[in-house]
Amino acid sequence: MNDTEQQEYKLILRGLTHADYPNIKQIMDRVYSGMGGAWTPGEFNTLIDQFPEGQICIEDKGRVVAAALTIRVNAAEFENRRHTYEDLVDDGEMSGHDPMGDALYGVDIFVDPDYRGLRLGRRLYDARKQLCETLNLKSIIFGGRIPGYGEYAGSMTPAAYIQKVKANEIYDPVLTFQLSNDFHIKKVLKNYIPADTQSDAYGVLMEWNNIYYEKRQKLFGGRKSYPRISVVQWQMRPFDKLDDFLHQVEFFVDAVAGYNSDMVLFPELLNAPLLKNFNQENPAEAMRSLAEYTDEIRAAFVNMALSYNINIVAGSVPELKDDFLYNVSFLCRRDGTWDAQYKLHITPDEAHYWGLKGGDRLRIFDTDIGKIGVLICYDVEFPELSRRLADKGMTILFVPYWADTKNAYLRIRRCAQARAIENECYVAISGSVGNLPKVENMDIQYSQSAVFTPSDFAFPHDAIAAEATPNTEMTLMVDLDLDLLKELRQQGSVRNLQSRRKELYEVIWKMEED
Repeated sequence: MNDTEQQEYKLILRGLTHADYPNIKQIMDRVYSGMGGAWTPGEFNTLIDQFPEGQICIEDKGRVVAAALTIRVNAAEFENRRHTYEDLVDDGEMSGHDPMGDALYGVDIFVDPDYRGLRLGRRLYDARKQLCETLNLKSIIFGGRIPGYGEYAGSMTPAAYIQKVKANEIYDPVLTFQLSNDFHIKKVLKNYIPADTQSDAYGVLMEWNNIYYEKRQKLFGGRKSYPRISVVQWQMRPFDKLDDFLHQVEFFVDAVAGYNSDMVLFPELLNAPLLKNFNQENPAEAMRSLAEYTDEIRAAFVNMALSYNINIVAGSVPELKDDFLYNVSFLCRRDGTWDAQYKLHITPDEAHYWGLKGGDRLRIFDTDIGKIGVLICYDVEFPELSRRLADKGMTILFVPYWADTKNAYLRIRRCAQARAIENECYVAISGSVGNLPKVENMDIQYSQSAVFTPSDFAFPHDAIAAEATPNTEMTLMVDLDLDLLKELRQQGSVRNLQSRRKELYEVIWKMEED
């Protein structure tokens, strides 16, 4: 069994079908045990028959674990009149659904209690937003519950309670979450769900406006044409414990995920500050000791990718395998799967001080933002590797690196820029800054992280999408247009991939490939 088959999760976002009802019933009976439990099969099937695109779920290894149910309505009809939940569902007839409506109405959203903590609700909200954009609808509206209000019903009005929740003076498990997802309050709904005693039968009409209305459309769950990638320029600060290191990593993951990044890149050997806790008189022994953390670090990155709904190229860390020490980068996808790319070329310094060994496989990875490659530091200085990846469809190359001096950094930068031009792809590079006085052979750092583009009229004049301030801890966030790469490869001023003289030369990979 390979590593991928051993994954704890394999999350897939898709549309619901009639066959999913047993899973849906099981979840709804648990979530709504005090409010009548699950819908009947007839009610569920009617919703799918009337509006199949609006019924979204997340499955894990074939079993539905979360779902969002939706209908279409005319938004203007709900701005000036009061309504109840029953007005929409009408005893399962779904008479509130208007196939020509200009807004989505969120009928329900629920998550299997066993899967709470993975932020699946946020993922479903994001899918609804993408569906709203795809259908070119004005907004999403729904009547939200306020289950915390029941405790305050005797001391304040619903309006006063809502204001306190907005001011973060009171936490409401539903309303607080909805406000954090960019929904704003329209009005209070009286007797919205009479059986909802936790909310004292009140609801809150919420709305999210589609700013891309009539401008841009995206399909939820599809491969994005405009992915947002982030790069972390990482400060090498001392850490006494692994938890301290992971807390700092999570700070950056949380920060860039808050800006809806699809992928984040960390630098090479980002856990090197932990080396200070090991024998500095023997750097090779210290690096092998550091490798003892690798399984735990990988698991933490996978969990962060799931929890924050973001793909992570986890820089690189040392890994001890069959008594050999490797430098490995983990790709942790937001669906719960992960893969690994080993550094292929080891510098003389890395071999001498740490006893590192090079890997022998070059991987190309499928992600929800397209096919990507990962080359660790020195590997980007060998053009055959990125050319091989480009031949397999790579559109974005991620390069985690570590450099001690400016001339070492410039080798990486210049080669990365060349890879972007010759392979007509985007290249993101991420390095570390600062000093580690008590760590042998990792004591100084130099970095200016960046995102590079091909060089043609459709791209920035200097072929640099963004670059960091040198030697300063910070992040970069860049929106990439993958459609421009398609245009460049077919209509560019020069066409490097297309113009190659394959009758004269080619790159041949001698080892076994995936």
